[in-house]
Amino acid sequence: MTDNLDDIVKGCISGDRQSQEDLYRTLSPQMYTVCLRYASDADEAGDFLQEGFITVFSRIREFRQEGSFEGWVRKIMVNTALQLLRKKRQMYILNETITADREHEVPDIQYYLDKEDLLKMIRALPVNQRMVFNLYAVEGYNHAEIADMTGIPENTSKSHLHRARLALKEMLEKSNRGESIKLRKNV
Repeated sequence: MTDNLDDIVKGCISGDRQSQEDLYRTLSPQMYTVCLRYASDADEAGDFLQEGFITVFSRIREFRQEGSFEGWVRKIMVNTALQLLRKKRQMYILNETITADREHEVPDIQYYLDKEDLLKMIRALPVNQRMVFNLYAVEGYNHAEIADMTGIPENTSKSHLHRARLALKEMLEKSNRGESIKLRKNV
């Protein structure tokens, strides 16, 4: 941690409100981006962020200075998003599985889109696909870890990732051809 962030964390541990505000202002832009990847929309991401920071402030004494503080906060944000998604939506466990053990290659196509367009495409995925895609492709968890975190079978995690990749590939190809992409709002 930088000295300034270290001082802010120490202030938060002692319950200083100004330090809590400083920590929020320092980390909320990064953490909002993390939350946005799991949310259906900006309002839901804001809810994840708020609940995540409540957890951070209530558990800040548990930070053991092992690894980066930002990484610790990021993990809390991801876990908070997953927990709230489980409460808000019933997750459907698919009995069907797709053989997704082998990686599916994406053809070498030039895609022209900005970060915000890609984020919109990811948010357009069904909630379970979006969740598994983010945990696997962005956060770096393996399917066994995802299964443990979400309570879905490992093969279902693989199936969701496979379907998410196919859907994103289709959206990217449509975007590359100049076709408009229907981005549906997940509920």
